[in-house]
Amino acid sequence: MRTATVTRNTAETQITVTVALDGKGISDIATGIGFFDHMLTALSKHSGISMNIRTVGDLEVDAHHTVEDTGIVLGQALGQALGDKSGIARYGSAYIPMDEALSFCALDLSNRPFLVFQGSFTNAMIGSYDACLTEEFFRALAFNAGITLHLNMMYGSNDHHKCEALYKAFAHALRAAIRYNEDGTVLSTKGVLA
Repeated sequence: MRTATVTRNTAETQITVTVALDGKGISDIATGIGFFDHMLTALSKHSGISMNIRTVGDLEVDAHHTVEDTGIVLGQALGQALGDKSGIARYGSAYIPMDEALSFCALDLSNRPFLVFQGSFTNAMIGSYDACLTEEFFRALAFNAGITLHLNMMYGSNDHHKCEALYKAFAHALRAAIRYNEDGTVLSTKGVLA
């Protein structure tokens, strides 16, 4: 079974993440930020990846370290669980609507990290979650998991809907990319993803 547990402790955050790629999308998540927990729960459910995430961060400062560092550790756990990435579909993409909002994600589990993030929020906060940290989370995750990641909040007026559609688009694209391919080989003319 493709699983990994990563723990990272710094002066700013203490985080443990466990992922099971072939789980049932069961999650147990506590970061101290309600809307972020909601997004990570949606990510787990829609990707089919079971996740246990425990983050204690310096929320008395602000949410930046908590959100970014959770992205770092989740990315490391996903990367470890994928191993050499042989036998996977590698690519995934998804459009996800949520009421008036539409978001798109395309990704490549290539070991060549990159992020293209398009979109903006109307308001600074969604509950106790700093909306601008959405990009920071996905950058940290992509660079630590080795994902080429393109995210686009195409349109929408409600920030909750726009953000949730984006997390779910990522989840569905990731779900497609981690599926087993037909012959178990590395999907690359190089024979290796590096």
